[in-house]
Amino acid sequence: MYAFTYERPASRDAALQLVRAGGKPIAGGQTLLPSMRLRLAAPEQLVDLAALPELAGIRREGDQLVIGAMTRHHQVAESDAVRAAIPALAHMAQLIGDRQVRARGTLGGSVANNDPAADYPAAVLGLGATVQTDRRSIAADDFFQGLFATALEDDELICEIRFPIPQRAAYVKFRQPASRFALIGVFVAQTAGGVRVAVTGGGNGVFRHTAMEQALSSSFSPEAIANVATDENEMSSDLHGSSAYRAHLVGVMARRAVEQALA
Repeated sequence: MYAFTYERPASRDAALQLVRAGGKPIAGGQTLLPSMRLRLAAPEQLVDLAALPELAGIRREGDQLVIGAMTRHHQVAESDAVRAAIPALAHMAQLIGDRQVRARGTLGGSVANNDPAADYPAAVLGLGATVQTDRRSIAADDFFQGLFATALEDDELICEIRFPIPQRAAYVKFRQPASRFALIGVFVAQTAGGVRVAVTGGGNGVFRHTAMEQALSSSFSPEAIANVATDENEMSSDLHGSSAYRAHLVGVMARRAVEQALA
């Protein structure tokens, strides 16, 4: 490691003051700390958000499920409120990493990092959620902007995420066996505003599959998307899978997600 200062503020206002002065916020540290060890990130000051209870918690408000940014993955997976309102979201949280990662990682940290193979971005985009920061509300369709890129300003903090409760939803992923990230993950949701299909692991970041959304809007069934293709030219290719393989997996995972949503 290298020399840096560490702050653990006791209030959101104190945390915001440090971040606006140039401090780097750290939530669960599951991405930032490994990046620092590899010298891919070198913040001069860390601002630990773990002591801010107002940034954690799960509650239902009308037709929305509101989850604080510092809520741990295992808390989402084990929450009775999440299981009752959006069981697909609890199921997704249970699939993240391993037990240690789920005990430390946070919803807000994952969404802010926007890893192209992360799970939570697919739920946020697939459900049409709203990201609430310390200064504004950002619709999911506007939030994710490509590889590790979001609409967040450098000194902006995610406070909570508001998930509309869908009529039905499901998430299915094909795991990369070592990292347990999604080689391909597909979140399918039938909502009051229509069908949404979000894909993670396939390219430069999470994206909506509009062709599948249109097909499922006509008939919410696995058969409706059986012949809907995914452009392999839009998929990434690496030692874990070619772009053609990933494109094929999108269709397979999407059909399984619809089957699961209907079960």
